[in-house]
Amino acid sequence: MTIAITRDVSPRFNECEITHIERTPIDVEIARAQHRAYVHALASLGCQVVELPAEADLPDSVFVEDIAFILDEVAVITRPGADSRKPETDSITRAVSPHRPLVHVTAPATVDGGDVLVLGKTIYVGLSSRSNPTAIEQLQNLLSVYGYKVIDAEMTDCLHLKTAVTKVDDKTLLINKNWVSPEYFKGYDLIEVHPSEPFAANCLPVNGQIIYPTSFPNTCAKLEARGYKIKHVTVDELAKAEGAVTCCSLIIK
Repeated sequence: MTIAITRDVSPRFNECEITHIERTPIDVEIARAQHRAYVHALASLGCQVVELPAEADLPDSVFVEDIAFILDEVAVITRPGADSRKPETDSITRAVSPHRPLVHVTAPATVDGGDVLVLGKTIYVGLSSRSNPTAIEQLQNLLSVYGYKVIDAEMTDCLHLKTAVTKVDDKTLLINKNWVSPEYFKGYDLIEVHPSEPFAANCLPVNGQIIYPTSFPNTCAKLEARGYKIKHVTVDELAKAEGAVTCCSLIIK
């Protein structure tokens, strides 16, 4: 059984943290409707969805991916880089703890789950405004016992590493080479986003299909040409808060 942990959109979603895009007004009701459709997509792909209630005082809390990342052996509870997001860890810890033993990132380290790309036994961590070098050292110390190697990755012009590159399958990545160097990912088959769609590198593989935004038809065509089955979702209102399809769930297999 694949479990997907999600959380409803906060009524204060308009107060979300913005770093690399211009702030524009968000229609919270549209964002909620898009999130409900996203949850339905997860369920339609066979996920048992655990829906957490909205956190009224935590504007970014719909983006549960940033608060943890899930490995086969343990779940890592992060320490988010934005102070406004640090209180999100309590409820995510409670939601994840029945499924995995937990390890915790502690001060002075900060890391957002959106900066963490797990590829087999290699974990890439984006060095961003939210994730610092101290986190790399901590994660290596915490996870080396399980055979993981943690590598820092530099990127530019985007909030998180997974804005620039995500996993399509065990051998294939979707990447914006202008935002992260492909040199980090030698040995992988790289699908480049269409030049007109710089934010198109974020996809979510679930149970043999790819959850993917309707906003990027040209890059989607590249995925479909490779034979990938696409589950389309509309998340453009959520994207106004620098969110994407990986951001809104924690997938536990």
